Amino acid sequence: MTGFALYRLPHEQQVTLVAQTEGEPQELLSCEALNGQTGFVVAPFSVCSQTPVVLIRPDQVKTYPSAEACSLDIEKSDAFGLPVRRLRTLSPTPSDLSRTTYLADFNRFFEKLKNGDYQKLVLSRCAEEPVDEQTSPLELFLRACQLYPRLFISLVYTPKSGLWLTATPEILLEGIGNQWRTIALAGTIKLEGDELKGEGEHVKWSTKNIQEQRYVSTYLMGCLEQLAKDVREEGPRTVRAANLVHLRSDFTFSLSDNAHVGDVLQMLHPTPAVCGLPKQAAYRFIQENEHTPRLYYSGFMGPLNLQLPTSKLQSQTHLFVSLRCMQITENQYRLYAGGGLLKDSVEELEWQETEAKLETMRQCIATKKM
Repeated sequence: MTGFALYRLPHEQQVTLVAQTEGEPQELLSCEALNGQTGFVVAPFSVCSQTPVVLIRPDQVKTYPSAEACSLDIEKSDAFGLPVRRLRTLSPTPSDLSRTTYLADFNRFFEKLKNGDYQKLVLSRCAEEPVDEQTSPLELFLRACQLYPRLFISLVYTPKSGLWLTATPEILLEGIGNQWRTIALAGTIKLEGDELKGEGEHVKWSTKNIQEQRYVSTYLMGCLEQLAKDVREEGPRTVRAANLVHLRSDFTFSLSDNAHVGDVLQMLHPTPAVCGLPKQAAYRFIQENEHTPRLYYSGFMGPLNLQLPTSKLQSQTHLFVSLRCMQITENQYRLYAGGGLLKDSVEELEWQETEAKLETMRQCIATKKM
């Protein structure tokens, strides 16, 4: 097996394994190159030769009724031994992950926002945790499925990208047949105390959060009006993801030719939710000024035009933005998080927001075997 993906969709029990058994997964240098393709996609924030879009060919597709059934089958048969073994990765190691470094990045970003050069910039950071030698990546996947029923959970390996665990709330593009949807997800509040018993229905959103989400919604509508038909927007509404809530608007639309999904992805990715506005200028600024390389964090992943053996429906696409994720290496877990900055952002609050987002993966690491 040269590449694999285990994934579970939000609010579902079924787990799917997509495995490439021969040859290396295909490496692509643009999202447009996904036109007409089939498989499991692993895309980075910044597409280049060092971090290409990787496509796992679906030589083998197997579904399980639950994460527990998947775990038992893999561990028992060893037919898919690769997900259980810890894998060495060759990605660069960040040299400084301190609060001081984050503050320096924040000040550099904030200066541009204050001067009016950008409406929004997204600043990310990385944190490292020691590996638990007794815990396999497969067990971490199982924990994530149990902890986060509302999120898209995936455990993905390719030789180029390395091994990643993701628990993300954000749809980039989903479709069955010619019916498609995407979402604008932005704004973040951490739930605490009695608030954790609900869905965040009593949260009061600040002007900053509302504005940040509106930026993303406006951008998506502008993109879809160029490429799609029958575009409709609903929202925003408050949605929960683990111990956080976000503002979300839903967009539904149709495409006249599903073979050109790559064109849609090329226009959408990266959205202002992970990049900023104006988009291209913000994208370049982040690449030149953000301390920690994002690699495959804030990219996207998921099945593309995949036909499941248990489904009589048409081929399905479920692509999610790679948030709340970590790279699993031989010696460490490398966790990623970020937040949208506006001209009225406060460094302490932004740091705390990233800490709250990192908690999603930290809970997977800390949770004892269930």
